[in-house]
Amino acid sequence: MTDPNPTRPPLMARAAPGPLAPRSPDAPPPTRSRLTVPLLAVILLSLIPALVLAWQRVQFEQAQKTVALVMDYPAMAVQAQRVGLEPQALLDRYKALGVNGAAVYEDVIGNLVQRGDLYERRGSDLAAENPGEGVNPQWVYMRALTPRGAEELRTLPGRYTIPTREVTIAGQKWLGWPTDPDFLPAGPNMPLINDLKAQGLVVVYRPYDDEALRDPAGDWPDVPFIAFTGDEVIGARVPERLERVNQALGNRLPAIIESSDQRGLDTLVETHGGARMFALNPSWQNRIGPIDTASKYALAARERSQRLLYLRPFPTVYETTTFLKRTSDLLQHSGVKVGQPVITPFQPNATLRWLSVFGPLAALLLLGLSFPLPRLGLAVAMLAGLAALGLNGLRPFESVALIAAITFPALGLVLRRSKVTDWFLATGLSLIGVLFVSGLGANRDSVLGLEPFKGVGLTLLVPLVFVGLSFLPRQDIRKTAQDIYNAPLRLGDIAVMALGLGVFALVFLRRGNSTGLGVSDTEAQLRQNLQDTIIRPRFKEVAGHPLGLLGLSGVLPGYFSLLLLLGGVVGQASILNTFSHFHTPLLISAARVFIGLGVGLLLGLILIPVVQYLLRLWNTYGTRRAPKDPAAEVRA
Repeated sequence: MTDPNPTRPPLMARAAPGPLAPRSPDAPPPTRSRLTVPLLAVILLSLIPALVLAWQRVQFEQAQKTVALVMDYPAMAVQAQRVGLEPQALLDRYKALGVNGAAVYEDVIGNLVQRGDLYERRGSDLAAENPGEGVNPQWVYMRALTPRGAEELRTLPGRYTIPTREVTIAGQKWLGWPTDPDFLPAGPNMPLINDLKAQGLVVVYRPYDDEALRDPAGDWPDVPFIAFTGDEVIGARVPERLERVNQALGNRLPAIIESSDQRGLDTLVETHGGARMFALNPSWQNRIGPIDTASKYALAARERSQRLLYLRPFPTVYETTTFLKRTSDLLQHSGVKVGQPVITPFQPNATLRWLSVFGPLAALLLLGLSFPLPRLGLAVAMLAGLAALGLNGLRPFESVALIAAITFPALGLVLRRSKVTDWFLATGLSLIGVLFVSGLGANRDSVLGLEPFKGVGLTLLVPLVFVGLSFLPRQDIRKTAQDIYNAPLRLGDIAVMALGLGVFALVFLRRGNSTGLGVSDTEAQLRQNLQDTIIRPRFKEVAGHPLGLLGLSGVLPGYFSLLLLLGGVVGQASILNTFSHFHTPLLISAARVFIGLGVGLLLGLILIPVVQYLLRLWNTYGTRRAPKDPAAEVRA
């Protein structure tokens, strides 16, 4: 009689006939500890404060969806001159296309000369024209041409430690400099800044530094944002100067420039907070063109919480106009407003974070106890916990966030992996882990992108190790090692292992936004089209989830199902990895993950019957044409 409720054998016991039959022992079931239910209860109780923290973060991020389109004013002014326009006329044209801010650099003395406020002569020229006047040919001399120039010439010597000298040459007063002063910072161009502010523009001031400055931040204008130039902030090399700059910053916010690690910026952000600013190198911008550039700016605002979009004009007004139109359209499509950013620091509730700590710790303990070899599981869990603490400098919240990120992707597939529906349990536990990672790992610095998640690469590697170790049979580990060493290998086994390692290396090396491996033009275009239309899911999830479903189905015989299950672990780990980028809004990460889950589930459900059909075709093709053996029929 047929059993109406058959139980499927373990993964490695299921096999199709023929050359693909398994040669490996069964994967053992997990150990059922009496602590399983209490530990699950701790996880669920600890999930409550984690949910509150997630809600608070979403509320914070929804209030931070305003960006400023800040045009580089000097670059725009040069473009205006080349096309025969006044800078204000071209600025008005760009303002109509969405620009609502301007970046103004600090004047240098050379700017005062260019504008005609000061007149400059080399000492050698002046000495040749005025012999016997005591002109030093190695110095540089300047005199005022306008009332503003006279005022500047009166105050400039007091700005620097450089010794200057006033001389009278041919009846005119000159100021002599022992060194070329053209590139010395000369303070803000206040008439221009006041005019831009009067137009309602968001002004970003970009000061310069020089060791000769006596008071490096004493005359900064009243603007909302300061964007430093170069690889360090002003005063970064001298603690006393940095402290003066920190105090002079006042209510201004320093700009945190994407992919620019400026020395000393962390000190200023610690006191004042900061504003994330996105900019592209002009040569790269010109290379990829206005459409691709607009896509990158829209992506930065929507998915990387950039509040200041620093724009530079293209070589032509036509290209710049196309770029601004496309950027404004993409921002509007994404629900990002263009206006004056009001930036407040993210401050998660410390009490709720402490209450959330217990969930990941309980999950790690449950994972260890559920191994077929519990002692091995507990040892591995302890080592993982200690490694997380060490990697994060014993900081509790960040360490437990990493524990959550490496534990929850593996937990579900260690607890249950006997049927396709177990994928939903694994996914549910991964999503629970997401809340712990967000609640414990998101803080002011990580949301600003100043403090990247330490161990983000381990979130893809360690879950594979956890699940792989759970495949070890319930026997003396020394015997298991001996069995593995003595196991015969065939060329097909070596090829499968090499392929698996190659795929994993590709996935691991291409993690994150910047990787050592490039993408093809076709893939790059596909990515851009997806991110301009919807929130692009991650490839690791789109590919990993179908592999996990196929592995759980047991369609493939031998160790193939277990290898596919490890592919499913990559998909689960990618869920947690996605949420470990705290500068990305939580809802954006959630949309990316759920799109990946939906596509992956659909592909997996299609893949299972397709593979079943192909295997059946492989094993049965040609058998119907084989002649029957009459002698065999008689024997039967």
